[in-house]
Amino acid sequence: MAEIRIDNLLKKFGEFVAVEDVNITVEDGEFVFLLGPSGCGKTTTLRMLAGLEMPTDGRISIGSRNVTFLRPRYRNVGMVFQDYGLYRHMTVFGNIAYPLKVRGMPKADIEAKVTDVAKTMQITEVLQRKPDQLSGGQLQRVAIARMLVRDADVFLMDEPMSHLDAQLRGHMRAELRHLQKEIGVTTLFVTHDQLEAMTMADRIIVMKDGQMLQFATPREIFERPATEFVATFVGEPQMNVFDCRIRRSDSGYFASCDGFDVPLDTAWVDTSGGAALLDRTLRLGVRPEHISVSETQDAKHPIKAKLFAFEPTGAENLYVMDCGGVQLTTRTSTNETAHFDKTEGTDYAIGFDPGWLYLFDSNTGKTLAFGSQSDTGNTEA
Repeated sequence: MAEIRIDNLLKKFGEFVAVEDVNITVEDGEFVFLLGPSGCGKTTTLRMLAGLEMPTDGRISIGSRNVTFLRPRYRNVGMVFQDYGLYRHMTVFGNIAYPLKVRGMPKADIEAKVTDVAKTMQITEVLQRKPDQLSGGQLQRVAIARMLVRDADVFLMDEPMSHLDAQLRGHMRAELRHLQKEIGVTTLFVTHDQLEAMTMADRIIVMKDGQMLQFATPREIFERPATEFVATFVGEPQMNVFDCRIRRSDSGYFASCDGFDVPLDTAWVDTSGGAALLDRTLRLGVRPEHISVSETQDAKHPIKAKLFAFEPTGAENLYVMDCGGVQLTTRTSTNETAHFDKTEGTDYAIGFDPGWLYLFDSNTGKTLAFGSQSDTGNTEA
């Protein structure tokens, strides 16, 4: 087990900058996720850690060792690839045993170690089969077993669950989280699936266009996003975001959006910048679960809306509302809105929870203000 430290990491392919100025420290035993859309640089970062790509600049340390330009075999890292990378001509036993054979480990020791890891991954009954005879879940377990058998300092996983169906992914999320904590090996996991990251990670690195936007716990990422991109990338359905201008009237501050106005808490605006925010073009964000729906307009539901689409999901209902030509999504429990009319065009009223509003800079995308209830700590990357 070992700490991972990355300093000023840069990777260029010709003139294209794939990864730029990444600085992170992953604590010993920590489970950290690299999260972002395709092409954001997360897999390139992982490959540089593994030694499969050499950085253009920067430093990578595993434990006390500088491994920046070491070949993969000298880094003592285990890796699971997106396509599992199993040898089709070998049995499951042979695939798991291969890293140990390369090291010259005695045959009896190899057999004992493979048997032990196979028990952990619950694949003892398929040790004599070949990869083509296995299901997707079994293939994943074999790939993880081959990683575990190495007794590596660090484990690296590149979207290992992307080929599994939704039900199996849900099952494997819990298993992998439990396994990582039981073994206690420092692990980096690449994914584009925010649900995987939010449910499994100790901390998450959110990346976009080769840059690290935020490195924080799942709760901090969700409640105190550093940028509008982070806010909208994490959360399902994603955060509603609108262009707005902050105005002031006799009754207090409000955000003037296209088609509707949102009352704001005066103390929140004052502590977030006050007069400096007035009349600037900003972006107002609110998550679907922080918009309440009513059949009648009142002080808590001042915004008129029409039902554009109704999406039942079981325990929850999603209401896509039209507010003066602007669409937004709300999320409510089935019990809260069971009696509501689900006909498109039905008149409703909605209200935003003032404690869960966000303001983003429309030019830089950086978060300018959090709602008073999203107070979980620092968001600096």
